[in-house]
Amino acid sequence: MPLSSVGPTTKQQRGRNIGDAAVRKRLIILAAALFAAGCGTPQEAAAPQAGAPVKVGLVYSQSGALASYGKQYIEGFKAGLAQATGGTNKVNGRAIEVTEADDAGDPAKAVSAAKDLIGKGAKIIAGSTSSGVALQVAPIAAQNKVLFVSGPAATDGITGVNRYTFRSGRQSYQDVLAAKSFIQAPAGKNVLVFAQEGAFGSANVAAVTAVIGGAGAKVSSILVPASATDFTPFASQIKTAKPDLLFVAWAGTTAAGMWQALDQQAVLSSTTVVTGLDQKASYPTFGAAGEKVSFLSHYFDGATDNDFAKSAAGNVSGGLDIFSPDGFNAAQMIVRAIGQGGDDVEKMIAALEGWSFDGVKGKNTIRKQDHALLQPMFQVKLVGGKPQLVKALNPDEVAPPAAAMKS
Repeated sequence: MPLSSVGPTTKQQRGRNIGDAAVRKRLIILAAALFAAGCGTPQEAAAPQAGAPVKVGLVYSQSGALASYGKQYIEGFKAGLAQATGGTNKVNGRAIEVTEADDAGDPAKAVSAAKDLIGKGAKIIAGSTSSGVALQVAPIAAQNKVLFVSGPAATDGITGVNRYTFRSGRQSYQDVLAAKSFIQAPAGKNVLVFAQEGAFGSANVAAVTAVIGGAGAKVSSILVPASATDFTPFASQIKTAKPDLLFVAWAGTTAAGMWQALDQQAVLSSTTVVTGLDQKASYPTFGAAGEKVSFLSHYFDGATDNDFAKSAAGNVSGGLDIFSPDGFNAAQMIVRAIGQGGDDVEKMIAALEGWSFDGVKGKNTIRKQDHALLQPMFQVKLVGGKPQLVKALNPDEVAPPAAAMKS
């Protein structure tokens, strides 16, 4: 019988069994390690590699009634990103990967888009042209522990809503404080707020009541459905009410018809009218009536002439407009957050809280207590259809009262 066919001795068999056991033990340990790696926390599994892009989601109105505002925002954002990164779109060697989504001004679409972007790894969500959208997206940011930088949405409800939420634009309270600067001795005056139904209109009524009503004025309101196209009945109500001051808070494509109705019903010549100066496209809608209105302004092209305004203007088609600074500010804030925090949202928050920075409008400060963006505002008049600066209001003059951080 060949030697190769002879079976192992007892000693050889015992050695082989020990070797097999050792191999099995190593395999079990390796399998356990692989299983543990696969079952790590979501944060561990999603930990980015050094140098990987930082994902940012922009959810704003590309279509719908506020699409023109969305266009100003995104153009301002791109200009701000170019300025803040020296044209590289990188921070600390890491590319900023921006993905845009259209919410069409619909909160449900915005929430869906935000969740989708967060699911794909976005650490920062920005945008929100509409107040109603911002109020729905803010809780999503808190639930998922990502940074949210709200944009043109003016509702005061965003300030202090949660520690993950910041804003790159002004809020209604700042509008109203700017409006109050036009009024001498408001005590005893009748003030009427004329606005659209919804978060934006309600926020303005609340702010006027708090600011001007708090100074002794009697405040009432007329709120118009957003779908309304015939404004004559509402203009008649205003004329009958005979307010000492009419504060108009309006946004969107129906502004032209609204102002025409107020002028035709002689509202503009029968009382003092204060409103926010809207985008450039709205200026011609006032016609001669524009010179009968006192304007507060968040921003208009030419309100400032600093280096940031010049830089932005050089990167925006058709010049700057009302919401160009909001986009520019958002980019500056995002670059700051990434530069100081990397992928750590807690460090991003710490980097933004209390931060002061120069922008298109001038000096901005993110108030630590509630994340309000303290910023300049402007008094303006229209002459020949063109805005002229009457007075720049410094950030302290129009600073809203600090709100308690809710969560």
